[in-house]
Amino acid sequence: MTVSTETGINTLENYVGGKWIEADGAELHDVINPANGETVARVPYSTASHLDEAVRSAREALPAWRGVSTIARARMLFTLREKLEARKDEIARQVVTEMGKTLPDATAEVGRMIEMVEAATAIPTTMQGKVLEDVARGVDAETIRQPVGVCGIIAPFNFPAMVPFWFLPFAIACGNTVVLKPSEQVPMTQQMVFGIIDELGLPEGVVNLVNGSREVVEGMLDHPDIDAISFVGSAPVARLVYERSAQTGKRVQALGGAKNHMVICPDAVVEPTVNGLIGSGFGAAGQRCMAGSVIVTVGSAHDHVIPALVEASKKLQVGDGLEEGTDVGPVISCDARDRINGWIDQAVRDGAEVLLDGRNPEGADPEGSYVGPTILDEVKKNDPIVSEEVFGPVLAVVNVDTLEEAIETVNASPFGNGVSIFTESASAVRKFRHDVEVGMVGVNIGVAAPVAFFPFSGWKASFLGDLHAHGLDGVEFFTRKKTITSRYFSGGHESGSYFVER
Repeated sequence: MTVSTETGINTLENYVGGKWIEADGAELHDVINPANGETVARVPYSTASHLDEAVRSAREALPAWRGVSTIARARMLFTLREKLEARKDEIARQVVTEMGKTLPDATAEVGRMIEMVEAATAIPTTMQGKVLEDVARGVDAETIRQPVGVCGIIAPFNFPAMVPFWFLPFAIACGNTVVLKPSEQVPMTQQMVFGIIDELGLPEGVVNLVNGSREVVEGMLDHPDIDAISFVGSAPVARLVYERSAQTGKRVQALGGAKNHMVICPDAVVEPTVNGLIGSGFGAAGQRCMAGSVIVTVGSAHDHVIPALVEASKKLQVGDGLEEGTDVGPVISCDARDRINGWIDQAVRDGAEVLLDGRNPEGADPEGSYVGPTILDEVKKNDPIVSEEVFGPVLAVVNVDTLEEAIETVNASPFGNGVSIFTESASAVRKFRHDVEVGMVGVNIGVAAPVAFFPFSGWKASFLGDLHAHGLDGVEFFTRKKTITSRYFSGGHESGSYFVER
């Protein structure tokens, strides 16, 4: 990266063909620390020509990288895993600086990032095909997996370290090459990570990083030399990505938004339930696609749990995520802060009772973008705040009479990413997990995000595509199957003799 002699602020670079290069002629935009409003770097908004250079580099690198053995590719990922582990604290602090979440939360994110690399190292096993001998007399059939090609990754702001690694290690493990566009709001973490990747000695062009905004995204969707797109972002944009990628014949997985429910039954154990609700609703300031944002209390569960939730939430400290004792950091930007506060205002106009008000939290830096923990009670099932994604530290409480009504409330959502139930009843859990139209279910767990060996399996408007992120779905997505049917007439049991090499 380059450093301005006037300001001392770094200007980020693209990583193309194994080299750091300036995005000549690109507009520069500020990267803002949401905790205090300070500019921490400048990011170039690369153009179509910058993207084309990266795609060309990835395309040229593909034949040689595909020819590297799966075991050798896995060993490179083992090395990457060790390098990331050695610098995990540094990466976590970078996440906090540009995204705002607390340091413990960022450290956990980097841990999940490293888990993805660990899962991808299993590629010599997970990429195996199938063989069936004698599908007919003297005829064998086998299916093998081969890489898809050049893979584009478009990442969101809320997990600068982890989400790009839902895709990148699996893609390169399978023999593909990659062009990654990080969010322009949080580009510094992947700048650091690609510096670590650069130390691996991968062939030039296997991994490429292009900073930018809408022009780069649209260019990736339309580019004829990109074969697959992995996207994470809002639901409306996910649909556009899915449709536009399909028009150009690309394989695509588009992970969209969410509105996750947390159902509390009357027999829920109060203290761990409250802890789960707080961690889910207010962790990362609610800026997770797996954050719980609607609490559905069944019958007497409301009076057992909600007062305890309010009292515990009042104790949470709002502030800079790098400061010890901070429980809730800022949201990503002042625009996001104002939008979230607008949702709270709307809910109040719709009749919600504010049990805990996070607008203008006490003691927060006025230059930062802070929203404190907010709990809204007496919310009706058809209120907009129940169906629309807020993406902030706001919990809306809906009370129902029965578990069946709770399931109906969950299933009425256009989203189907995650849901949690808090109960000690196995029969309630069995009915719930069977009937809810949601891809990821937590039982007494607030954030039911799966570990790296399982797919991130959102449903409905939360996911568009056939194959989910990471796990075995990740291997499926980043490979194409080829089936070979073979017969040899010079030997085998069909003729009763065997070929002998002389």
